[in-house]
Amino acid sequence: MDKKNAMRAGAVAAGTTLMMLLMSSPALALTRDAGDDPGTGLSVLETLGLYVGLPILLFLVIVGLVMVLDKSRKQA
Repeated sequence: MDKKNAMRAGAVAAGTTLMMLLMSSPALALTRDAGDDPGTGLSVLETLGLYVGLPILLFLVIVGLVMVLDKSRKQA
């Protein structure tokens, strides 16, 4: 009976996702609005730094702070 319920839940989830994708309208990102003033685009290096390098750096800083401020180890 568990397999039947799992299949039913999967079918409902897949159907719901498919319907949401089909019913959603496009973002219309190419249509410019009055008063629209987009800035200059990012270069490849700036994009990689912003979306790859910065999160990795932030993760390493947080890990370092947790390791340094960890109080569970006994100081001998």
